[in-house]
Amino acid sequence: MSPDQDVTQWLRQMSEGNPAALDRVVALLYDELRAMARSRLADERKGHTLSATAVVNEVYLKLARQHRIAAPDRTRFLAVAANTMRRVLVDYARTRRRAKRGSGDANVPIEDVEHLILSDTEADEVLALDAALTRLAEINPRGAEVVQQRFYAGLSLEDTAALLGVSTKTIQRDWIAARAWLRKEVARELDL
Repeated sequence: MSPDQDVTQWLRQMSEGNPAALDRVVALLYDELRAMARSRLADERKGHTLSATAVVNEVYLKLARQHRIAAPDRTRFLAVAANTMRRVLVDYARTRRRAKRGSGDANVPIEDVEHLILSDTEADEVLALDAALTRLAEINPRGAEVVQQRFYAGLSLEDTAALLGVSTKTIQRDWIAARAWLRKEVARELDL
């Protein structure tokens, strides 16, 4: 059985509710998931301590809490993982912002969270991008989905087109327009 057939078989079992299937799918796609996380973290400040492994582990934990994950193929699973990765990064940015402003929670030893620290600027940027992407989804759902798949999942124009069932040229136009809109909105949100 080829690796793609193996992934597809486990994805089918996962969609049927087999709890062990997610473990197998993540093991088979671990390198791709880490590459997605590394890609997202590559734009962060030099020397940050949020690791690709930590992000993938958090994605796994969030996915494991779901009873069924409907992802009939590798591309759709990576899309689900990308969406989950976005939520993980936004959650960390919110935690960072809350901690910066004094959330009233008990102090946690730095050694327990050190690998997940974002700078103030990074936290603000992640939250501004998330807010802008949410607004974009309201006015241009496909554009927001294109950004999600290109930026968070690292899919090519061709893979995104196949996933969304439209032409590559349409995805290219959506990508250009959505990026321009997001740049303007994020800059406005950050007062740049």
